[in-house]
Amino acid sequence: MADHGTVQYETATGNDYPAHEETYDTFVKFAFIGSIHVINLLLGLTVGGVMGHWMASIPVFLIAIIGLIPGLVTGSKTSSYVAFALCFLIFAFNGLS
Repeated sequence: MADHGTVQYETATGNDYPAHEETYDTFVKFAFIGSIHVINLLLGLTVGGVMGHWMASIPVFLIAIIGLIPGLVTGSKTSSYVAFALCFLIFAFNGLS
């Protein structure tokens, strides 16, 4: 490669490290929220398809969607935690009965 001198990354204009960190944090939050949503959908499919309780799987799907929307809008993980806990309880109840 051609030698054009030393690269001065620290003094380069447009070096916005805090914006990069914020973008990374947002990506991690959305990846977490999306992963929990997929797990909730899989729990609903397990309750309906494997266990044969399709009427019990409908609340799982609704709770999964209700837990996803506030997480995407606000970026908070709390709604995902609550949705996962409720979906898992429905899964466990149908699995044990």
